[in-house]
Amino acid sequence: MRRRDVMALLGGAAVAWPRAAAAQSAGGVRRIGVLITPGERDSETQARVAAFRRGLEALGWKEGENLRVDYRWGGGDYERIRAYAAELVGISPSVIIANGTPAAAALREATRSIPVVFALVNDPVGAGYVASMARPGGNATGFTFIELSLIGKWAEMVKAVAPATSRAALIHNPATTPYYAGYLSGAEAAHAAGSVPIVDTPVRSAGDVEAVVAEVARNPGGSLLVPPDPFNVVHLERLAHLAQRFGLPAISVYQRFASFGGLMAYGPDTADIFRRAASYVDRILRGADPADLPVQAPTKFELVVNRKTADGLGLIVPPLLLAQADEVIE
Repeated sequence: MRRRDVMALLGGAAVAWPRAAAAQSAGGVRRIGVLITPGERDSETQARVAAFRRGLEALGWKEGENLRVDYRWGGGDYERIRAYAAELVGISPSVIIANGTPAAAALREATRSIPVVFALVNDPVGAGYVASMARPGGNATGFTFIELSLIGKWAEMVKAVAPATSRAALIHNPATTPYYAGYLSGAEAAHAAGSVPIVDTPVRSAGDVEAVVAEVARNPGGSLLVPPDPFNVVHLERLAHLAQRFGLPAISVYQRFASFGGLMAYGPDTADIFRRAASYVDRILRGADPADLPVQAPTKFELVVNRKTADGLGLIVPPLLLAQADEVIE
C-alpha cells in the first residue's frame, strides 16, 4: 500500500466516529443506486467501488445497516446502460451514482428529479448535464475526469520519451465518446508551433482495432493516445499489445494500460474521485440540493512508466519523468 493511501485511510478513520453517530441518528435504511459503465470484472472499477464504500463508511453509512446499495454494471454496452438507468430510477432511490459519461447520459434521459452524483464524466456543461461547474442548477452534480489540457499533456509526454513523434492518434469510438469531436476542435485551435498534432482516430468495432492501430504505425512518427472510453476499457489489454507489436509509443489514462505493456499511463486517481463522490452522496442524504453542490475536477494524478516497454522500443525515459512516476515497471 502506498503512503498516501495509508494516510487517506487513517484520515477517514479519524472522522468516522462523529459522522457515524450522525448517520445512525438519522434513522431508517436509505437506498442509493450505482450505475457503472464498465463491467463488474474490471479491476480498476472494483478499486473505485471499494474506495467509494470506504468513503461512505467513514461518513457513517454502512451497507446492510443504514444503507442499501443497488449496483448495475453496464459492461460498456450503452443499450444495457440505458436499460439499467431506467431500472434504477424505477426503484426510486434517494440518490444515484453515475460512473462514466454514458451512465450520466442515460440517467439524464431517465430522470430530472432523482439526485444524481456523477463520477469520471467528461464535459458535463457541454453535454448539458449541468448549467455550470459552480452552480449545476438541476438534479445532477459530481466529479469530472479529463479535459482538453490533459490530452495535450499526453502528447507532450510521449514526445519527451520518443522525440521522433510527429503526430498523436487519439483512438476512440465516436458512438460512446461523441464529446471528443469538441475536444479535438479545441486542440486544433490551440495547436502551437512545435507541439505534436493530435489526430482524430475513430474505431467503431472490435474488428477494426488492429487495422486502425496498424494504420497509425504505417508511417514513422506515429504514437497512440488511449483516452477514457467504455470501448477502450473493454479492449485496453489488446490496445497495449498492439502498440507494442507495431512499435508505437502509447499512453493512456488507465493505469492498467502500462501494466499490460503500454509505454505509459497518466491520469486522475480515479479511486480518489470515488472516495470524494461519497461525500456528495452523504450531503444529499442529509438534505443538500445537488443544484447547489459545485462540480469538482480531479485533484490527484498518477503516472506509471513501463521502462521495460521503453527498452523494447529503443527509447530512453528522461530521468525527470522517472522521478515523477508513482510506479515504474522494470
